[in-house]
Parts: sequence; C-alpha cells; structure tokens
Amino acid sequence: MEFSAKQIAEFLGGEVVGNHEAKVWTFAKIEEGTTGALSFLSNPKYAPYLYETQSSIVLVNSDFVPEKQINATLVKVPNAYQAIAQLLQLYESMKPKKFGISPLAYISDSAKVGNNVYIGPFAYVGDGAVIGDNTQVHPHATIGDGVKVGTDTIIYPNATIYQGCIVGNRCILHAGSVIGADGFGFAPAEGGYSKIPQIGIVELEDDVEIGANACIDRATMGRTLIHHGVKLDNMVQIGHNVEIGNDTVMSAQCGVAGSAKVGSWSMFGGQCGIAGHIKLGDRLNVGAQSGIPGPEKGDQTLMGYPAIDHRKFARSAVLYKKLPEMYSQLGALQRELDNLKKKIEETK
Repeated sequence: MEFSAKQIAEFLGGEVVGNHEAKVWTFAKIEEGTTGALSFLSNPKYAPYLYETQSSIVLVNSDFVPEKQINATLVKVPNAYQAIAQLLQLYESMKPKKFGISPLAYISDSAKVGNNVYIGPFAYVGDGAVIGDNTQVHPHATIGDGVKVGTDTIIYPNATIYQGCIVGNRCILHAGSVIGADGFGFAPAEGGYSKIPQIGIVELEDDVEIGANACIDRATMGRTLIHHGVKLDNMVQIGHNVEIGNDTVMSAQCGVAGSAKVGSWSMFGGQCGIAGHIKLGDRLNVGAQSGIPGPEKGDQTLMGYPAIDHRKFARSAVLYKKLPEMYSQLGALQRELDNLKKKIEETK
C-alpha cells in the first residue's frame, strides 16, 4: 500500500517540508533508508544520518531545524517517536487476519468460543474455557480448563495459560509465555521440602502485553494481578501474589519476588530485581541491573544495588573506578604515619 507525504501529514496532523507528493510503501531505519521508505528521527544522536538517508520521507519533531540540505521530504510532527508508532499500528491493522478453527485443534465440548475467532493447528482449549470475539489462538498454544480470554486478544504459538486464569481484552501473549504456573512455594521439612499447593490464579487486565518466555506465577491464594496497560518484555519473571500497577513497563529479565506491590506508570530497565513483600510507589524509574530490597516512594529515579538516587549512584560509580589508586595512596599514608610514630618514639 502506498501513501504520499500529504496523506501522512493529514493523518498525523503534521506539516510537510518538501515534496507533498513524495510516496512511500515501506518502513526503514534512517541509517538504512531506501527509495520509497518512511523513516523517523527522534534521537539527536541519529541526526547525521538525516543528511545522508535515501528514505523518501522522514518524520521529525516540530522544533527540528536542519543544519544543511536534506534530500528527503520531511513531515514535522509534535512527537516523531509517537507518530511512527501510530503509523506502524495503522500498518499492522491493515495486515490480513486469520479466522476459523483448524480441524487439527482440540476444543473441549464445554468450551465457549466467540465470533470471528482463529484457533490454529494443535492448539488446545480446555473444559469450560471461554474465548472472546476476534481473539486469535495460534498453533500449539494451550488454554487450560476454566480459563477466560477476552476479545481481540492474541495468543501466539506455544503460549500457555494454566487453569482458571483470566486474560482481558486486547492483550498480547507472545510465544512461550506462561501464565499461571505454580508460585515458588515450599516448606522446609525433614529430608527435603514440602510443596505448598498454589490454588490461586493470575489475572491480566485489558491491554496487557507479555513478552516471549515470560512467566507469571499463580497466587498461593487469591490472585497475581497485572493491571491494565502493563507491558512486560521477554523473560520477565513475576512471582506469586504480585500486583503490578497500570501502565508499568519492565525490560527483559526483570524479576519480581512474591507478594511485592509495584506502582503505576513505572519503568524498570533490564535485569532489575525486586524483593518480595515490599511496596513501591507510582512513577518510579529504575536503571538496568538495579536491585530494590525494600519499599520505595514514587516519583524517583534509582540505580544500583541497593538502588539509590541515580545522581548519588553516578558519583559513587566515579569513586569506585578510583578505589585501587585510593587504596594505594591510603597504604602510603599509613606507612608514613607509622614512620613518624616510630621517630617520635625514638626521640623520647
């Protein structure tokens, strides 16, 4: 499908600088642009590529001022990153969707399947499961007994939803994700550990996206709750009885221990660790590989382990690099002090 700069600007509420009739039919990174491609510039680090790119149209922020001649047609918008997301969503929505139930899928007689649903080969839908309208269940996905899945949700291959769990509307579960595996509950006993049955569920509210091979454990009792709009990256681990506030995002390999409560609109970099049974406030930004062992108020930016204010962490990191030199200097000072003490003793 082909679009002109004029059409793109009208859709985004932007302004064309250059050829209004420039055409695009694909997307490309600005450094890899080709004729007919649409690119965007939001990070100033990539500005040099703008003057070299072969892309036909480039989205830029409204306040962008070029330093030299640009061959591409520009479309100025308030937020180029948000604008490219809108266009990619439009492009994605135009892709043909699959419908129908494969004869190779297993669907329990007691399951309820809505209208315009796709269920691929070798998918499994258990007893009493409910699947809402327009939902897609891709090959080899497993929907356990009593599971409820909302409308317009996508469940990719090999994703698994254990019995009794609830998935809301417009959710996305990527390949290999597991919703509702047992929480990590064991009681020390003579000769080993006794397993504590995990009889709760997991509930995902609307517009939640779960990355590939991420795991969300079912509650020991009650529910593990992921509020609406939460986005979890690949290989994220959420422990039993955790609650994550709305619109919080976590990058790959983050781990949240059992019964922790994470606030809304927070951001966690890759490999962050959050201790169990603590409460974190809203709008918390945490740098990659940070560890949070205790409760934290919201509206902070933290880094390190244990996580501290990011400015203190930056200053500490500078000192850490100097520790070997400081240690040598401290040793030299100690030797000088010992020599002075010895001389004083000898003069007595």
